[in-house]
Amino acid sequence: MAGGDSGIGSQVAGFTSDLFGWLRTDSRNALVAVGVAVACYFLVFGLRWLLVRLLGAAHPVTNWRGFARRIVNRTRSPFIAALSAYLVIHIVETPGLLSRAVDVVFVIAFAIQGALWMREVLLALVERHAADGDNAGEFDSAVNVIRVLVNVVVWLLALILILDNLGVNVTALVAGLGVGGIAIGLAAQGIFSDLFAALSILFDRPFKVGDTIRFGEVTGSVEAIGLKTTRLRATTGEQVIVSNTKLLDQQIRNLRRIEARTTVMTFHLDLGSDSAKLAQVPDMLAAVAAPLAQVEFRRAHVIAATLESIQIEMEFTVGDASLLVLLATKQQVLLGALDGFRELDLNLAASARVTPAGASVPPRA
Repeated sequence: MAGGDSGIGSQVAGFTSDLFGWLRTDSRNALVAVGVAVACYFLVFGLRWLLVRLLGAAHPVTNWRGFARRIVNRTRSPFIAALSAYLVIHIVETPGLLSRAVDVVFVIAFAIQGALWMREVLLALVERHAADGDNAGEFDSAVNVIRVLVNVVVWLLALILILDNLGVNVTALVAGLGVGGIAIGLAAQGIFSDLFAALSILFDRPFKVGDTIRFGEVTGSVEAIGLKTTRLRATTGEQVIVSNTKLLDQQIRNLRRIEARTTVMTFHLDLGSDSAKLAQVPDMLAAVAAPLAQVEFRRAHVIAATLESIQIEMEFTVGDASLLVLLATKQQVLLGALDGFRELDLNLAASARVTPAGASVPPRA
């Protein structure tokens, strides 16, 4: 320990001696070096200030100007000073110990500044993506976790870079971090799986809070998206809590994002129906759908004749995504079709009844 302190002390003494000797014997070059360093500092500092002003302060991170301003604004004065000194030692002849000291300071400053830049770029990208959409605040907890992870990774890389450039053997440190990371990952595999699933929801946005989704046999409204679980309010009233990993492993249907609903209704008519009147059914069904709001009639055909009935299929699209609107429209179509069948003197098959869902139900005994 004493030898180490003695080595550091001798290096400091040698550096001080070379510096003062340079100032005494070559004061002109020393003044030029100081002047160039000060000029470089104010030039770079002024360039940063100008860029910040040109990019403006009113732009959010979702805009490229706000994104760029955030990165430029993180350029720190100590790094600008170290950069200026580094440029000077390559322009003006300086003592060897001073040059080496400036190199070390510049490496440290560059590692710290690079970590700040990398951190801001990653966080800005995450926050920019999280800000897209109507509910920008719903992923605050996930963004906070990402911020912690980014800080740990970035500053560890900066520390390793600094130690490596200072001559420290970082092989054992890197190996230890690798083994420790693997051990932690295996121990907390389930937690990390749900965490990365939450991040997948953040970036892919298959659904958001307030959406009604269906997975498996569960249909419900999303109440909260956490780091480990997602909470839904089922249509039957109970709260359903499912892990993010299990949720994303299933096929998810986002009912909130339905823009229009296309439905098919099937009518079963008596086998003794007159073919000439059956030929008029498609036009009759089209006339039933025509006056209905937001309804696009697509087709109507006699599609099959079985031992029990003649099947007529009608397809139409409702422009409103609401399920209640769809059900009300199907009711209007069904009632209008029944009136139309009576006017055409066509009867429903005795062996089946038509339902709003278009499925035939056998008559009760």
